[in-house]
Amino acid sequence: MDGAQFRLLDTATWSGKIFTSGWREATGGTDDVTAPADGSFVASVGRASPADLAAAAAAARAAQPAWEATAPDARAAILNKAADILQAHAEELIPWIIRESGSIPPKAGIEIEHSAGFLRAAAEAALEPQTQVLKSVDGRDAQEELIRVAHGVVGVISPFNFPLILSIRAIAAALATGNAVVHKPDPRTPISGGIMIARVFEEAGLPADLLHIVPGGADVGAAMCADPNIAMVSFTGSPEVGSKVGEACGRNLKKVQLELGGKNALIVLDDADLDIAASNAAWGTWLHQGQICMATGLILAPAAKAERLAEALTTKAHHLPVGNPATDHCALGPLIAESECKRIEGIIADAVEKGAKLHVGGTAKGTMFPATVLSGVKPGMRAFEEELFGPVAIVVSYKDDEHAVELANMSEFGLVGSVIGSDLARARAIAMRLRVGHLHINDQTVTASPIAPFGGRGRSGNGSRISGPAIWEEFTQWVWITTKPAATPYPF
Repeated sequence: MDGAQFRLLDTATWSGKIFTSGWREATGGTDDVTAPADGSFVASVGRASPADLAAAAAAARAAQPAWEATAPDARAAILNKAADILQAHAEELIPWIIRESGSIPPKAGIEIEHSAGFLRAAAEAALEPQTQVLKSVDGRDAQEELIRVAHGVVGVISPFNFPLILSIRAIAAALATGNAVVHKPDPRTPISGGIMIARVFEEAGLPADLLHIVPGGADVGAAMCADPNIAMVSFTGSPEVGSKVGEACGRNLKKVQLELGGKNALIVLDDADLDIAASNAAWGTWLHQGQICMATGLILAPAAKAERLAEALTTKAHHLPVGNPATDHCALGPLIAESECKRIEGIIADAVEKGAKLHVGGTAKGTMFPATVLSGVKPGMRAFEEELFGPVAIVVSYKDDEHAVELANMSEFGLVGSVIGSDLARARAIAMRLRVGHLHINDQTVTASPIAPFGGRGRSGNGSRISGPAIWEEFTQWVWITTKPAATPYPF
């Protein structure tokens, strides 16, 4: 299978199909995937129905016990092999990510490398002992222990922006801890968010029915939250949909892990190097057109330096071409849909109407949205309150450190906070007052690691985490076991 002619994503294998108990036709028909940059046809995939979801969940539940009983080193070996295959086929896979999600080539490359990292981290986690011995407190002659056991079947729902990473990190964690998986990728990115993963694990030798890929619409997601064979749902996406997933899972008494959006503040202190701060702000704001939950949503600058920072960002914006990353040399690709561009234009118009200054950009052409800079943004403007999920640098001035913390903590979100300054003790003290799940000192907000727990507070999630030590916390549960040498009589 490693020959020069072997293509991992040969469409003859999967075109028009879903992956559940092998590649087969979906009862929901097929969907055409189109490139957001130019609307061109990418491929055809199967469209799963709730009936397909139910069949996949039943098959996964039947297969799961044998997988949980599989030796941890054998599970780890498959995860590591999957990582090897992913990296070995990077040259083939990157163009698919570029076309399907509108990613520039470096971002697509990041998806491959980080996804391999998540697979390898999950493989290491699979080998960690998950048993504790307890001291008996009631004087009984009994051995007491705690063990971690898999939930059973984990449902995964992932978004379009980093489709490979945000799918594989949950899939790998669930498999490492002995669960089977039913996965619904975003219908706009079902290839890099689903088909690609199915093919990688198929070639890695994952036993049948432990992974099912069921691209589909909201009806499939709702079925996942209700299906009695699925014990947990891991969702990454918008707060609006996440709240519905959480409600449905709660109603059906399922474990739910929610990783939602962010309105992430980058605080630039008055002792910071302004050029370096602008570089950090630009990267955190404009990487992948701002379509990242960790994107820098507010750039808080001292009142005396805010305009200079906005001008430095404007200069950078003029040097960031927008285009089709599959054909053009560009720094920014398309947004996922024209409707997103219209939404962002409305947020910008609201800010300008209320007194903000538009320095550059602000108007889309089709799905192409240029790097944009707004300054003078204040509470009460949509640009201050809402997650943009687009390439808009929002500069907000503050009076002093106390005011900066107050502005950062006004958000209903709580994913990431960053502080840039020369005095590390001061920067850390300010950072520790931010109500977020990740803190970065002298760095921008778009930072993640396969060995660090990922998640946030408030509208950024339900307080759950993913990756690192959180793998065992989220994807398994405790069982208390007592063992007596022999049964003894009781007074009744």
